[in-house]
Amino acid sequence: MITNEFPKGKQFRFTNEVEYSSGGIVSKNVLKRPTGNISVFAFDKGEGLSEHTAPFDAMVQVLDGKVKITIGGEPHDLEVGETIIMPANISHALHATERFKMLLTMIKEPKE
Repeated sequence: MITNEFPKGKQFRFTNEVEYSSGGIVSKNVLKRPTGNISVFAFDKGEGLSEHTAPFDAMVQVLDGKVKITIGGEPHDLEVGETIIMPANISHALHATERFKMLLTMIKEPKE
């Protein structure tokens, strides 16, 4: 049985499912599968993820607040309702310019 996921067959609002933590980052799995993950995050202002790469595409949907996402050295300022796809194997970083919440969807390529 899979645990630590959102319950199935029940309504929810992503922005209500994860709370801000002073000076921190909070995350919760929506779904976690071998083919990819969907997670919701809350970042306090000034928090972020340092530059890194991932072996698969990752889509960020901003649910609340504002964030600067840098992909391959190019900065992108996003706010509520905006989405960006961070391509596989390209460095990226996130910095909360305001407190912000995001939905992160990662799709993994099948191994051949």
